[in-house]
Amino acid sequence: MKKSISVAAISVALLLTGCSQVSTAASIGSVKISQATVQSSIDAIVAERGAVDASQMQLQVGEDLNRSQMRFHVLTELLNEVAAELKITVSKAEIDTRRANITEQIGGEEGLPNALVGAGIALKDFDLYLQGVIISDKISQGLAASGVPQEQIGASIQKLVVDMANKNKVTINPRYGVWDAVTADIVPVDSAGSAVAPSDK
Repeated sequence: MKKSISVAAISVALLLTGCSQVSTAASIGSVKISQATVQSSIDAIVAERGAVDASQMQLQVGEDLNRSQMRFHVLTELLNEVAAELKITVSKAEIDTRRANITEQIGGEEGLPNALVGAGIALKDFDLYLQGVIISDKISQGLAASGVPQEQIGASIQKLVVDMANKNKVTINPRYGVWDAVTADIVPVDSAGSAVAPSDK
């Protein structure tokens, strides 16, 4: 019995030693996004699809779904970093107000599951999504106030995110794709091309 316990303990120790590397889905500077976090969003989305009539929806599956949820978590973190640098904050009250407004627009709480499934957002991530939307709105307002033309605001926000990604160095686990530093996006490994993917030659 003692021998089997010690073997188990060694196995656990070895597993934990490599845990941080194996379980990391992405890193943004010192911030790590775990595979468990991304998988939790994927599992929630798949489960929530079963509770609505999704027959007329074009839904992401497989690698596309994995990549979209990885993208969501990475871009959310980058937006948070941009907000911190610009001293932009978002309160729970602001998130609650935005949530109430959107819920009212889609016909109340009963319409929320359908809307979220269609948008590819897990219910548990809805507040995080709203936080990102509010941050984007506040950045847009700041850019407009500084004289940036309305038609250039979208590109200006993307540049802020790209610059933040380059500053912090984004690394993506290859199982989700490859980070495109030019567009601040996660693309399939096969379509990344030699300009993005590291060459083995």
